[in-house]
Amino acid sequence: MKNKMVLKNKDVVSEDKKESWLYSDTVKDHFFRPRNVQLKDPKSGEFNGVGMVGSPACGDVMIIWIKVDPKAGRIKKCTWRTFGCASAIASTSMLSVMVTRQGGMKITDAEKVTPKDILKELGGLPARKIHCSVLGDQALRAAIEDYKRNLNIKNQKVK
Repeated sequence: MKNKMVLKNKDVVSEDKKESWLYSDTVKDHFFRPRNVQLKDPKSGEFNGVGMVGSPACGDVMIIWIKVDPKAGRIKKCTWRTFGCASAIASTSMLSVMVTRQGGMKITDAEKVTPKDILKELGGLPARKIHCSVLGDQALRAAIEDYKRNLNIKNQKVK
């Protein structure tokens, strides 16, 4: 009966039952109801930046699509897809909200978003899951770099 009491107070318990941890309500909310998930491949031209990080071989892959308003330099839309754990899903869901709220984050500010910023918004993650929060910001940076490359190519063609 004592084990059942311990298990009730923990969200996740290791197989050997020697380790357990809790997720914040915000993490659980973004895991069970992720925002801005891109389940189908986007239509051509729907986004102007895409970034992918991770490795299918190890199991964690993250792809982020962004739509940037080039005149305002703000991210208007950010969608994502991942093959990862609950922490990776919740972290990227939160990241997508962070960069699109209030009219969209400026690219220069989005480039400065760190896993620590995402963790703060989530109310933290268990120490052993913090590494999962880096996939989102790495994919976002890759998408921003792709957007800049695409913009540069487009501007060169216009001239």
